[in-house]
Amino acid sequence: MAYAYTVGVRSYGFADLKDLLAKASPLRSGDLLAGLAATSAEERMAARLCLAELPLAAFLSEALIPYEDDEVTRLIVDTHDRTAFADIGHLTVGGFRDWLLAHATDAAVLARIARGITPEMAAAVSKLMRNQDLIAVARKCRVVTRFRNTLGLPGRLAVRLQPNHPTDDARGIAASILDGLLLGCGDAVIGINPASDSLATFMRLWQMLDELIGGYAIPTQSCVLTHVTNQIRGIEQGAPVDLVFQSIAGTERANRSFGVSLALLREARAAAQSLQRGPLGDNVMYFETGQGSALSADAHHGVDQQTCEARAYGVARAFEPLLVNTVVGFIGPEYLYDGKQITRAGLEDHFCGKLLGVPLGCDICYTNHAEADQDDMDNLLTLLGVAGVNYVMGVPGADDVMLNYQSTSFHDALYLRDVLGLRHAPEFEAWLQAMRVIGRDGRPLAAPAPALLPLLDRLAGGAAPGG
Repeated sequence: MAYAYTVGVRSYGFADLKDLLAKASPLRSGDLLAGLAATSAEERMAARLCLAELPLAAFLSEALIPYEDDEVTRLIVDTHDRTAFADIGHLTVGGFRDWLLAHATDAAVLARIARGITPEMAAAVSKLMRNQDLIAVARKCRVVTRFRNTLGLPGRLAVRLQPNHPTDDARGIAASILDGLLLGCGDAVIGINPASDSLATFMRLWQMLDELIGGYAIPTQSCVLTHVTNQIRGIEQGAPVDLVFQSIAGTERANRSFGVSLALLREARAAAQSLQRGPLGDNVMYFETGQGSALSADAHHGVDQQTCEARAYGVARAFEPLLVNTVVGFIGPEYLYDGKQITRAGLEDHFCGKLLGVPLGCDICYTNHAEADQDDMDNLLTLLGVAGVNYVMGVPGADDVMLNYQSTSFHDALYLRDVLGLRHAPEFEAWLQAMRVIGRDGRPLAAPAPALLPLLDRLAGGAAPGG
């Protein structure tokens, strides 16, 4: 269906719904690269005005990617909750924005209607919002998940402890873990991106993390971020797997480029749940996403990158994950050119994920060839903290020496908790207090935590997992 909007004496036409959504998107390099972006600010505003008048119900009758061609579209359509949608089904996209911003639309209301919102609806309304709107609505959304601790509660901020090492050296990884724990990080997950592609290495890393968490009774979870098939193989061979990780995208073709399908993800989830390792809950999946992934795989079907990203959250939602994060600046300046675009994308992603009922965190990051720096990351970190982000990354010195990109540090989490009065996940906070890492006020103690000091030698023993 074609759309049109007249501004003054000039009429702008949009070939179909995906063209309208693309033209309404804030400027970003990826949409320019794909030839999807508006050619002027006036065309972009005409698209937004046209989109504002579009009924939300239009997204239920016009698929951006045909149902018969794409299993993500089929998932979105087949799992849509029309009962939940009934509360908002009379609204236009612009009316939906106003409804979301209304004081009466609180956390309970947003949770009730989340399954009635499709990813395309969430993407559409985000395109009409200023940054402060994205923050204000996302802050009202609460998505709580559980495995060994409870994540997503109001007034809480969790951190993924990311102790990567370029050679998977056990002592190097253990030193980073100790550093992170002493600075109060690790309640979201202790997650290692291995440099190796060896199952033997993965098995040693899983065992190492299991000994750490079990030996010190840490109320957190572990993850080795390798392809989902390796994790299924590990489970079959007796690996102590807590969370199953996979990168996902918003189209079937893009997921195929990652070597996954919905059926494979279901198999992995069932395998992890069969281990019954989570005493508080069975949210066992950990997904990572990022704007531009479908475009980089030539699998976007002419859909703008932010809408493709929202569709990835539709995939994630179906698997009730513990954690999802957008690795917002990782793909590079070809997709998000500078700090301004990265900031906007991070706020959009967080808003769309939370609105859909997904436990969104963010890897607030950039590559060294992007027009961005750590000041930009400080800004986005602070904005997402105000917006109620579930968790962020904790990387030693904010510089990942294995993945070669810039993220947020253990100290950045201390800053955010301090200025916004945020606490750790409650079970993890109690453990940190018992281990004399933090005091009753949640702040780090000046005195050392002697029970943690032998950790390096106990974990590593001087041997590398791959050696």
